[in-house]
Amino acid sequence: MNRRRFSRGLALLALTPSLPAFAQTAPPLRTNAGRLRKRLEDLSVFGRPAGGTFADGVSRTGFSDADVEAHAWLQREMRALGLEPKVDAAGNVSAVRPGTVPGLAPILFGSHIDSVRGGGNFDGDVGSMSSLEVMATLIEKKVATRHPLEYVVWAAEESNFGSGLHGSRMAAGLIEEGEFERVQNGVTKREAMKRLGGDASRIAEARRARGSFHAYLELHIEQGGKLDRAGVPIGVVEGIVTIDDYDVHVRGFANHAGTTPMAERRDALVAASQIVQAVQQIANGEAGAQVGTVGQMTVRPNAPNVVPGDVEMTVEFRDLDGAKVARLGAALKERCAQIAKASNTEVEVVFTSRHEGARATPSIQAAIEKAAASLSLNSMRLPSGAGHDAQAIATLGPMGMIFVPSVAGISHSPRELSRWNEIAQGADVLMATILELDASAPWTPGR
Repeated sequence: MNRRRFSRGLALLALTPSLPAFAQTAPPLRTNAGRLRKRLEDLSVFGRPAGGTFADGVSRTGFSDADVEAHAWLQREMRALGLEPKVDAAGNVSAVRPGTVPGLAPILFGSHIDSVRGGGNFDGDVGSMSSLEVMATLIEKKVATRHPLEYVVWAAEESNFGSGLHGSRMAAGLIEEGEFERVQNGVTKREAMKRLGGDASRIAEARRARGSFHAYLELHIEQGGKLDRAGVPIGVVEGIVTIDDYDVHVRGFANHAGTTPMAERRDALVAASQIVQAVQQIANGEAGAQVGTVGQMTVRPNAPNVVPGDVEMTVEFRDLDGAKVARLGAALKERCAQIAKASNTEVEVVFTSRHEGARATPSIQAAIEKAAASLSLNSMRLPSGAGHDAQAIATLGPMGMIFVPSVAGISHSPRELSRWNEIAQGADVLMATILELDASAPWTPGR
């Protein structure tokens, strides 16, 4: 080839990018946004207030009638796609789509469908229904994957019988001493589990082996306002906070409100109110994103003309740094001792549980970012201030989480809201990430 022809060939190559996109690469695969929205709306019926609408939120607490009905509906939806749901001894529901390469570990993905009392229709539901939609799209489009794909809905993720993350903790073997005998609404957890097909006597069968999956992915609403304020549609989770819970019991002396002089009172509620303020001060006492919360309080005898003699309350601290969380708890105990002495009351602080935080696997974070970029979606990294099933599953293998915005950062409320188009974008990123991970080699430590 002479120099003139060679130069002409280079010029033609330079024009190639101007060709229509379809002539160069196939458009990215996308989920069915309308179908996803319908499933979310259909799911919202279970636990909806009588006569209410989607906007009125849901109370679908773990193991409740509404939760049982929702799980039955979910399994019907799975079977309609040709999937065969399996219920394990913890009450978790899962289904596997086979891969094309024998011996490869599955890519695991999903979330939960139970809610808090008076919650919204997006927490957990978005990840669970988006994951089902990913399965539906891949089946519909006949997209084969090298790895098996396992869709899972974890049972009772929200706080239940004193602890959250029930199904994922059982899968990780993180069982708390005596938890199956705890009583809630007159029923033991052992009995409640049976309502979802669980069986505490066979709980070891729900345990998953360390390294038994290629990667775990969970799509979730942010539940905070960072993405919404920034106008960024996709969050790449850096890690999930450690959560320490305490029960605080203040004992004073109940006495007549009209005849007991102020100086002689042993007012348990006054002491408790000082502890509430102390939690606020402790959480604000050092730099960082740590938070402290008194979320529940019971006052006895709870009468208008009686000095309160007994108060029980919960205290919770959260931060990505587990050592800091422990330090906050130590400060709480010290302040409670001081308040007890000054108020002439007795204050007992009992540590009830720790949900260890978890760092996302760096390579999975990178895969999520690559997937978002392939769909022309901006993303940003951020920590999760809420607990998720992913933190329990992270003890078994590589983990990553994808966030979509929560409007105004509202969650655990009927006003909880995520935009339909951003939910669909999250589902698309989840699917693209799964396909990206499907092409990757097995993980090695540090990746």
